[in-house]
Amino acid sequence: MKLPSSFRVLVRWLKRQLPATLFARSLLIIVLPVALMQIAVTYVFFDAHWQTVTARLSEGLAGDIAWAVESYKEDPTPEAFAKLSQRAEESMSLSVALQPGRKLPERRRDPPVLLEAFFAPIDRSLDRALSERIDAPFWFDTTRYPAYVDIRVGVQGGVMRILAPRERAFATQGHIFVLWMTVATVLLTAIAILFIRNQVRAIERLASAAEAFGRGADVAAFKPHGAKEVRAAATAFLDMRSRIQRHIEQRTALLASVSHDLRTPLTRLKLALALAEPNKRTAEMKRDLSEMEHMVDEYLAFARGEGGEATEPAPLRPLIEAVSEGARRMGAQVKIDVDPGLIATARPNALKRALANLVMNAAAHGEHVEVAARRGAQGLEITVDDDGPGIPAEQHEEAFKAFVRLDESRNQNIKGVGLGLAIARDVARGHGGDVTLGRSPLGGLRALVRLPG
Repeated sequence: MKLPSSFRVLVRWLKRQLPATLFARSLLIIVLPVALMQIAVTYVFFDAHWQTVTARLSEGLAGDIAWAVESYKEDPTPEAFAKLSQRAEESMSLSVALQPGRKLPERRRDPPVLLEAFFAPIDRSLDRALSERIDAPFWFDTTRYPAYVDIRVGVQGGVMRILAPRERAFATQGHIFVLWMTVATVLLTAIAILFIRNQVRAIERLASAAEAFGRGADVAAFKPHGAKEVRAAATAFLDMRSRIQRHIEQRTALLASVSHDLRTPLTRLKLALALAEPNKRTAEMKRDLSEMEHMVDEYLAFARGEGGEATEPAPLRPLIEAVSEGARRMGAQVKIDVDPGLIATARPNALKRALANLVMNAAAHGEHVEVAARRGAQGLEITVDDDGPGIPAEQHEEAFKAFVRLDESRNQNIKGVGLGLAIARDVARGHGGDVTLGRSPLGGLRALVRLPG
């Protein structure tokens, strides 16, 4: 059955209002039902119990006051009033006094604003009880005295004033119940926050360890913590990390062997050509050997990745200056715009290799190269611009694929094997960032390197 569109809009709005973190959501799941239950219990207590008891007490007090008023009307002599007052004091805990020539106050005293909601039901119950039992005009105040209720009734010749203990007018233990409910809610909420915080912290540690490992940082101190399911996920992560590290170590060892095995015959060939008589054929063979060495170096650099290099703070300005020297030797004019105090937390050699590929690629296809770095809202941003022919937007992602060499205008670098951009992106992603391509303000290609922090 398809839900109405208005209901779907309401559901989407509620989802947007819900907290995004696991800690807040877990706290909401636990605390919200407890709070709703406490509110419901408190409401039921006041509505069904407290107000009922208060009404019964008010009716009893009103009956005693009606007896005192009627007794005085029957015999208003001072002697009879003295006996009435004594009996009321001893039997009913009422303090009865006669105020000759006085009048009832014109209006009742308003309760404090903060206590208005609490005293309003009391005043209504007492007013209803007195109206039912007493025919004479009356006035009362439930807030003037902490322990008494002041009730005044108009009688012949003046006012009869009755001070009744507060517990005779209403149930005085209601606030104790509310206090205990509030303390219980606060205590349960504090316990829930403590336990949820401990469970969420274990998940946060796992997420931090996974993120750090993704950037190639060392997370040797990480140990499984938390609930059984979280520990299982952490153990699976540690197993996965071990398998990946073994694979990288095996690949590095294999590449080291391949590098040694390939360079040995290449060195022998170079030595043989150096001893051979110089001619056109030997020159062509030397050129082929140089290209083979260059290709082997690029293959090994791509496959070796970051080689287990440790992450450390690295000043960007000297690193980019060193990279740009190679581009200047190729004849390109390089402009650098980098703050001397800008620091990148990275693997210096890997980052240098990535930036070298980008800068040399720009120098190979353009005459002017601009390298800039700044710290933005999303981390560190390094741009490499050239005034070369550029790459069409639809081929930007294709250019990052390994061993892909774009044709036409940007296929001038005959020594390349299509690994420069692939190595740069691999290094950037190994740091938790990325490399993207775009249109340069110089008219050529812009390579944008984003690094976290």
